Amino acid sequence: MPKSLYVDPDKMRAEGKITFKDIPINVYKKTVKEEVEEGNYTKEDLLRIYRDMTICREFEDMLNQIKTQAKYADVETTYPGPAHLSLGQEAAAVGEAYLLGKEDFTFGSHRSHSEILAKGLSCIQKLDDKELMDTMENFFDGKTLKAIQTVSKAEGDVKELAIEFLVYGALAELFARENGFHKGLGGSMHAFFLPFGIYPNNALVGGSATIATGASLFKKCNDKEGVVVANLGDGSMGRGPVWEALSFATMDQYRTLWEEGRKGGLPLIFNINNNSYGMGGQTCGETMGYGELARMGAGVTESQLHAERVDGYNPLAVIDAYRRKLPLVKSGEGPVFLDVVTYRLLGHSTSDQNAYRTKEEIEAWKAQDPIVTFRKAIVDAGIAEDSEIEAIWAKTKERMARICRLAADKEASPYLDFDKDPAIVERVMLNNGKQRSMDTSRTPATTGPKESCKRYNDIQKKIRTHYIDGTEVSSMKRYNIRDAIFEPMFNKYYEDPTLIAYGEDVRDWGGAFAVYRGFTDVIPYSRLFNSPISETAIVGTGVGYTMCGGRAVVELMYGDFIGCCGDEIFNQMAKWQAMSAGILKMPLILRVSVGSKYGAQHSQDWTAMCAHVPGLKVCFPATPYEAKGLMQAALNGTDPVVFFESQRIYDVGEKFHEGGVPKEEYEITMGDVDVITTGSDITILTVGATLYRAYDAVKELKEKYGISAELINLHSLVPLDYTKILESVKKTGKVVLASDACARGSFLDEVAKNITTLAFDYLDAPPAVVGAQNWITPPFEYDKYFFPQKEWILDAINEKIMPLKDYKPVTNVTAEEEIRKLKLGV
Repeated sequence: MPKSLYVDPDKMRAEGKITFKDIPINVYKKTVKEEVEEGNYTKEDLLRIYRDMTICREFEDMLNQIKTQAKYADVETTYPGPAHLSLGQEAAAVGEAYLLGKEDFTFGSHRSHSEILAKGLSCIQKLDDKELMDTMENFFDGKTLKAIQTVSKAEGDVKELAIEFLVYGALAELFARENGFHKGLGGSMHAFFLPFGIYPNNALVGGSATIATGASLFKKCNDKEGVVVANLGDGSMGRGPVWEALSFATMDQYRTLWEEGRKGGLPLIFNINNNSYGMGGQTCGETMGYGELARMGAGVTESQLHAERVDGYNPLAVIDAYRRKLPLVKSGEGPVFLDVVTYRLLGHSTSDQNAYRTKEEIEAWKAQDPIVTFRKAIVDAGIAEDSEIEAIWAKTKERMARICRLAADKEASPYLDFDKDPAIVERVMLNNGKQRSMDTSRTPATTGPKESCKRYNDIQKKIRTHYIDGTEVSSMKRYNIRDAIFEPMFNKYYEDPTLIAYGEDVRDWGGAFAVYRGFTDVIPYSRLFNSPISETAIVGTGVGYTMCGGRAVVELMYGDFIGCCGDEIFNQMAKWQAMSAGILKMPLILRVSVGSKYGAQHSQDWTAMCAHVPGLKVCFPATPYEAKGLMQAALNGTDPVVFFESQRIYDVGEKFHEGGVPKEEYEITMGDVDVITTGSDITILTVGATLYRAYDAVKELKEKYGISAELINLHSLVPLDYTKILESVKKTGKVVLASDACARGSFLDEVAKNITTLAFDYLDAPPAVVGAQNWITPPFEYDKYFFPQKEWILDAINEKIMPLKDYKPVTNVTAEEEIRKLKLGV
């Protein structure tokens, strides 16, 4: 919505037509001999390409034999994990990797063993011996290197040793061994090796699309060399994350609005390995309607994403495509979309019997197998003798058997010892790190000093309490929750040059609830920008951006939209730190507002969903003091945080913290709780905006019934330190818990269960949980019938914990009524 982009009605309504350019299909026609004569390849180059193909093929064939026969060569072993093999697709993988270096990042799918190996082999060729040795010696203190050295036949050849290291590290990872590239915690579908630019592969179909887009955004925003390749399959073209990634990756603003020095498209290639099948569904002709997959680029951008179909059964054709496309993405003309034709000669997995394919089709593709045809082309061109290629095969097989023997040896390649160290995963799931800036070598890019931002100056003048001498401060003058979120973010922009923030309408609009208002005075487009209405891409790109070394704050306008991007939150944002064995950091903050007046699809509190998933920190501040301290802690940390905010209370000032909200920076420890009032008769625990209704209940309990209530707000849900909670419950013997989430399955059920378990002997009655009705959220006019009110809390105390003298209940919270509702599912 920037005013600089005029939407011209005359142009928009004018007659015309849209034209498309021809999309090239398999245009590469050179022979091996021609390539050599033109000086594009030497004999050594071609034999190395073939060698890399044999390593990829043998690796896959080894896994297939182990899965189907429990034996490879002379090694008897089993492997219970997944084996989605790409046997047949080696030429595409090796061709893609040939020109890529360690500064180029690749992301893959569940079928990416060959991509990992090919990219690693390409890097090994380009790196000098010293860098290779430093990489191997420093990776996990050299443990993987020391293991492979026990069986290595490299004999002083560092590149050969590195090849063995690569294959062993990848195989040990698949076998879930400690010597694997991330200690076996990722496995087959999640393997990677960052020192060679091999970034995580993804078990979710199309999952790498948004993450790779975020990685390319990191490169663009931080002046990093190299390009990013998102390896996807043709089946993924039916998935929303891929289309949202395409939308996000091709935003016009990169070219039209971003500042000089940042203008231009993302350095990104969508590499679609088109093997014609998803699992058993055939994409072209059955489950999709595109005819030719390369067509999909035509409607996305005016450049048609420079779309092209490439013969992935010829490694030289793939190299040729990359030789032409890499300059485009490096010069800001990206992204690029490649339809790389290939074929998997085996089924989707080793349990797949290929019932959906004819033998004739498989045999026809086997007849053109690049392992056979490229070998023949080299020999027929007189480049090498067939005996030389046979020697390559023999070396590959011998090497693979030796490495397989080592990886299968449980003493030489042990599993992580959970018996001796049961907290292994605990330590890597959340790192609890502190890092004020993700890049201390650069000065953050702004368009002026802090003082040139009007809102910053206005906030300095605000009164940081809700009351002065018992009188409410006017809304214009008081510091509120949206200010408390703005302030640490604003300051962090001047401290961390990698920090970016984005979401729907966050720039010129200032965000749906004005938290970002004023940022545009000093923060350039490349650090604060509007995204498409693509919630999956918003979160997924944040994952990619932060795993590459940046810090990001991304926003979902409403908490209900968690449902649009559940995979990106629950499977991507939450899991990569643990699956990487702590190698990756994820300083990603997901801001989520909880609605209050927009009905069934915009007013739901889904904190329990996020709190349920391991790997996420979850908080829900309810006061300005909490909001500022928790946002500062999240911004200084290196873990993923889901930061819930209630729309009901954005304008509320600080009512509880003595002295109001400090101007200086401070952190609230994630896991701590906020003791609002002290008391001796009953404990009340709250989450979110319910705090204020509970506070009213506390006052009524004291004034009308002489009951002293201790009110504690749980502003941090995960982690949660129960020390103060249990101290309070042990003192009072009674506890009621309240939040705006539907009562069934709420986070407070978890808290109530833990209190019962940890303080059972101190309780005079079971904990009482007060939540919203187990209904869809009705329109705003019926709020008092749906969300917990002060009276609901008092009703629960009277009925379930301690009778209140002469009290008349407003709601029916008897056991009989609860049984009736449970029976009906409401």
